[in-house]
Amino acid sequence: MALEIEHKFLVANEGWRDHIQKSATYKQGYLSSLPTSSIRVRIADTQAWLNIKSATIGTERLEFEYEIPLADAEQILTMLCNKPLIEKTRYFVPNENNIWEIDEFAGDNQGLVVAEIELHEAGQHFMKPPWLGAEVTHDLRYYNNNLAINPYKNWRNK
Repeated sequence: MALEIEHKFLVANEGWRDHIQKSATYKQGYLSSLPTSSIRVRIADTQAWLNIKSATIGTERLEFEYEIPLADAEQILTMLCNKPLIEKTRYFVPNENNIWEIDEFAGDNQGLVVAEIELHEAGQHFMKPPWLGAEVTHDLRYYNNNLAINPYKNWRNK
């Protein structure tokens, strides 16, 4: 069983940009988004994955990920996934002993920037960098499968 332990935050300022280690362009789409789980296809630059994730709200969720051929992923995104697709650039930013993943969204979610940290165990202590804003781990609106259904551009209260 694969367990993802993750915290999600808004960013308070642009200070993280000075510390970018690397970045990747992501495109992902959802084949299914149910109250219990989501199934998505994701392309990151030239690699692709099929991902199954539990729809648990909070810091801990089941996640299963399998690499698939890039050509298959492109066809699935084009022909089978619900629209709009999630488009974003993911930046990898080291801080203390952790790597933060900062997603700067494009397309229908343009303007949204979210920072995530994956931990090894629940309750693990981590340092919050000064550019970090409010935690949104428990806010369903910020989950990618919900951003595909209700994009950021449609939000009244941002």
